[in-house]
Amino acid sequence: MTQPIEKIETPKGERFIIPIGPQHPALKEPGHFEFTVDGETVKDATVRLGYVHRGIEKATESRNYIQNLYLLERICGICSHTHAMTYSLGVEKLAGVEAPPRAQAIRVIVAELERIHSHMLWLGVAAHEAGFDTLFMYSWRDRETVMDLLELLSGNRVNYSANVLGGVKFDITPEQAGDVLKGLDFLEGRNRHYLDVVSNDALLLGRIRGVGVMTQADAERLGAIGPTARASGVALDVRIDAPYIAYKDFQPALITETAGDLEARFKVRVREIEESIRLIRLLLEHLPEGELVARMPRRIPAGEAISRVEAPRGEAFYFIKSNGTDTPARVKVRTPTIFNMATVLSLAKGLQLADMPMILVGIDPCFSCNDRMVTVREAERAETWTWNELREHGIKVYQR
Repeated sequence: MTQPIEKIETPKGERFIIPIGPQHPALKEPGHFEFTVDGETVKDATVRLGYVHRGIEKATESRNYIQNLYLLERICGICSHTHAMTYSLGVEKLAGVEAPPRAQAIRVIVAELERIHSHMLWLGVAAHEAGFDTLFMYSWRDRETVMDLLELLSGNRVNYSANVLGGVKFDITPEQAGDVLKGLDFLEGRNRHYLDVVSNDALLLGRIRGVGVMTQADAERLGAIGPTARASGVALDVRIDAPYIAYKDFQPALITETAGDLEARFKVRVREIEESIRLIRLLLEHLPEGELVARMPRRIPAGEAISRVEAPRGEAFYFIKSNGTDTPARVKVRTPTIFNMATVLSLAKGLQLADMPMILVGIDPCFSCNDRMVTVREAERAETWTWNELREHGIKVYQR
């Protein structure tokens, strides 16, 4: 429920605090923003996150490594393969196991299809926030093509379950490869149209050109990552800076823009779709022969490992601690949204209130990715709960 507008007195006159959220038509997931405005000009901004906490990190400590693979995949429906792959890479590093070359290539193919899916979904949402519903409907219609390709390969349209510890679950046959290439041909043509629209359509450019400009220095100072940073000229991409799996042999081109405004953020993502198409074609043409899975031990040796993957929104970072059993002692997940959210609060100052939905959508936020932990305080007393205690508390709350 949105709270009422609060008026505050300042030496210069009246200012108002406009609350947006946790539930609001401009938000696809719950978050609470407060904008201090003078007339229509935003003077300050704050955000409160954590509304879709599900206790996933704590839950991993009571499940074995294989069960956690499917739990962590459900952190986010849009980049589910990214989470499963990042987790798998960390566990494989602890076990001293490397997935076979063919499995590595298939992981990259699915990752790039997922990137196309994520960027097309974002394009539709961003167009909708700009009032350009024709672009919204076209991009989501064409998004069905890449979802069909993912279903063709994995059997699923959302959580693909492509990864297993040590490799992948399914192979790509020559017939499937041919169908993927046909789908990519169609998507490539549509993507050229989208690049023309975001570069030349007067309606859209009126909402995005010169709006929310973030310089390269500001992007680096605020810690922006992913397409948000690359739109400001920051040359940062984990696939290139610290290549993993098949990216070591099949590197993507770095896509950057220098304007740093919303238009640049549109262009970077649309151009990245084109680069993902090129990379998938190259991988299908040079798909290595061999096994799909390497043998993994049931008990993972004690130790600590980190793994980094370039998710569609930016760097996903996993820390995994093993105590030598078949259950991890700790799994910590850091996703791109928490970094890029700082840019929203900084860029909001001085802009018009009507620009706020577009500034927020410009970072492609994922609140369910971001919100994974909460501190429970009762009468000034803080406790650390087990997963079962947290679950029982949730049941009691919803029984009221």
